[in-house]
Amino acid sequence: MTSAQDQARLEAIEKALAARWPESDIEPSLERIAVLVDMLGSPQLAYPTIHIAGTNGKTTTSRMIDSLLSAMGLRTGRFTSPHLESVLERIAINGEQILAADFIYTYNDIAAYLDLMDEKFETPLSFFEVITALAFVAFSEFPVDIGIIECGLGGEWDASNVVEADVSVITPIGFDHMNYLGSTLTEIARTKAGIIKEGSSVVLSRQEPEAAVELLKRAQAVGATVAREGIEFSLSSRALAIGGQLLAITIGEITYDEIFLPLHGKHQAANAATALAAVSAFFGGQELDLEAVRIGFAAVTSPGRCEIVHREPTIILDAAHNPHGAKALAQTLENEFTFDEIVGIFAAFADKDVEGILRELEPIINTLILTQSTSPRAMAVPELLLLAESIFGADRVQSAENISDAIAVAIADARRPSHEESIGIVITGSVVTVGEARTILKRLSSPGDGE
Repeated sequence: MTSAQDQARLEAIEKALAARWPESDIEPSLERIAVLVDMLGSPQLAYPTIHIAGTNGKTTTSRMIDSLLSAMGLRTGRFTSPHLESVLERIAINGEQILAADFIYTYNDIAAYLDLMDEKFETPLSFFEVITALAFVAFSEFPVDIGIIECGLGGEWDASNVVEADVSVITPIGFDHMNYLGSTLTEIARTKAGIIKEGSSVVLSRQEPEAAVELLKRAQAVGATVAREGIEFSLSSRALAIGGQLLAITIGEITYDEIFLPLHGKHQAANAATALAAVSAFFGGQELDLEAVRIGFAAVTSPGRCEIVHREPTIILDAAHNPHGAKALAQTLENEFTFDEIVGIFAAFADKDVEGILRELEPIINTLILTQSTSPRAMAVPELLLLAESIFGADRVQSAENISDAIAVAIADARRPSHEESIGIVITGSVVTVGEARTILKRLSSPGDGE
């Protein structure tokens, strides 16, 4: 429980962080973060690391790696982004988000260095650079055996790329952040390949051919050992199960079977294979304890990723924010749920491929309620309405002023007495949309209805 004093101090820190250069605006450079961590004594080098880049699946794969290593007896530090509800989510120690008191302690510990850096450089430190450094220091001060570090954006010049990773992981690469990363998969892959370090191991999820070429070029150039999905490791089998799926994963000559994963979607099964390959690479390819593998996967959670947060009606949250993620969501809803009808609540950022996302969702969603989050990046409802009507047709689309109103409309519709069908509600479009919806639904849920 966070004390009132700590809560007030945490809010003040969050306000100070929010006033910095936002993480959605990037100045591609490692210069500032490199100087900052040097001033701090290079805390990111105090423990071995697994470094994760990619377009989709990074956070879930990071959480899986964390859970597996915890089950094997290691004290873990996990850094992911963005957060759904609280900035504390970004830094986890031993699988639990950092305590507010520890976050405050760490921030106070580095605050003077932040001021010094802001004076030293013409461009002040960004939000993401500060939170990344804060995570590095926290993992050093509340010591961990291993850091699991997710890239924020890109790879080569991402602030997290001052680590010297023992294992690099690259999840599927698709089109996103093209204004920074490039307009082709080749360009995007080249940037993400920048996390692969000399003499390290790299684990590659299944990639489009042009992306795979760039990643393998980089691995060869730095002498990295490569494990590729479908070649050195693979998902051997997958079967739907109550509350998730049952998997078998093969790495080299070893098959790990009867693995229960409490997440939905074929894409999550692929993430699991990548995560296990990363852990295997970290331990030098030696055979892993099967019971620990099973325990680790069974304990995995992934908030906001096809997450069921409410029953009667069933409400699912998914942070799909690009066409690749929306396609995975649509496939999961079609193949693993038995709704007669799906009501979608959708709010997206204006700088995303909103048309591409909507086109992937159109075949699976019967009625779409358009709204917007509180983010300044949110696409305005009138603009969203015009776009959605051109794809869904005006008779399948309606709008609500905010996410709370949209949820109220969807629930009222799903609970109408005349409905005999099974109706599901899916809330998607961005991480912010899902985070705000999660907070609203927590307030609405009665005991037994919640997460």
